[in-house]
Amino acid sequence: MTDPALQAYLHEHIPLSRAMGVQVVASSVDAVTLGAPLAPNINHRDTVFGGSASALATLAAWSLLHVMLTAQGLPSRLVIQRNSMEYLRPIAGEFTATATLDGDWAAFTRMLARKGVARIAVRSQLDYAGEMADISGWAAAQGRGDSWLVRRPRKPTGRRGA
Repeated sequence: MTDPALQAYLHEHIPLSRAMGVQVVASSVDAVTLGAPLAPNINHRDTVFGGSASALATLAAWSLLHVMLTAQGLPSRLVIQRNSMEYLRPIAGEFTATATLDGDWAAFTRMLARKGVARIAVRSQLDYAGEMADISGWAAAQGRGDSWLVRRPRKPTGRRGA
């Protein structure tokens, strides 16, 4: 199911997503898929710029955590701590990034509740031209946000500068 609210949020709060032409293709608490066209993400070889591929993978991972935390009523600040990308093939057209959890959600939410901060791994996979890695064994790129730092917002103390 597409998610117009998520897309509006991304475009308003993460302006790069609008410049890249990012669209929410599908969104659920299990996976988020974002898509982007080639034109605003093109490099000198008429393929997708590696930074755009990495950005779409990161945006998909961020979006998945945003959707999951919002669904559970857990307002949080999401910060990527570390990520890595492996570029397997050139991407010469419209592409998507699908993010899924690569960590234990229950343990993550327990730690967030207990300490106010927690980390979780999320995996993103970029696909191009309808090739899905779980069907064909091929993907354009795959990335892993090894660590997303999530912190509960602090309650106002009433002190300035605090």
